[in-house]
Amino acid sequence: MQPKQALLTGKYIITAFMIVLLSILIFVKFAHDLQENQLERFDRTYIDWIQSHINPELTVWMKGITLFGAFQTFFVLLPVSVSLMVWRKKKWEAVFFAAAVLGGALFNQLLKHIFERQRPMFHRIVEETGYSFPSGHSMASIVFYGMLAMLLLMFVKSPVLKLLIAVMAGCLVIMIGVSRIYLGVHYPSDVAAGFAAGAAWLTVCRVGLQAVLVSRRS
Repeated sequence: MQPKQALLTGKYIITAFMIVLLSILIFVKFAHDLQENQLERFDRTYIDWIQSHINPELTVWMKGITLFGAFQTFFVLLPVSVSLMVWRKKKWEAVFFAAAVLGGALFNQLLKHIFERQRPMFHRIVEETGYSFPSGHSMASIVFYGMLAMLLLMFVKSPVLKLLIAVMAGCLVIMIGVSRIYLGVHYPSDVAAGFAAGAAWLTVCRVGLQAVLVSRRS
């Protein structure tokens, strides 16, 4: 490996480490406040603001947006995405993409059963079962769409297209999180913690993929 490549890899690892560390600290903060019953003010502030905008037209949109973070959606999109990567001879990208999504789902269920937080009971627009913390939709969406966007950015050369992919993925993930609060099935702290846990897991998987690709090129 050339010195320049090693330097870039070092910067990449440091940046990734900082993202993982910050994500873990954010998650731990919310988890600690949850255990100490200190999230009510935070949650009610954002719930009241988001749900103050409830109207029939927006509810239809929010129900549609939240489907992009549903298990059924990923059940369809994951095999399609992995198959396309394999077809394009991107074997390791397919492996890590599948591992990121499936591992993230298992990780989310583990966290839910550790904290066992019940879902909010006020202003419920749709019904959901299971525990609330951290939000599965939020965690799954940042892992799936984040990993998909990162993989696309590896093969896109146009700066404008790169920016468009990043913005679209980011907006979709944020809106999925907002939809969960709007629909009354998650507290804002559930969504924030889901994003934090998902960002940490996404970064770990991305670094793992990068390490494999670099090692195979060297």
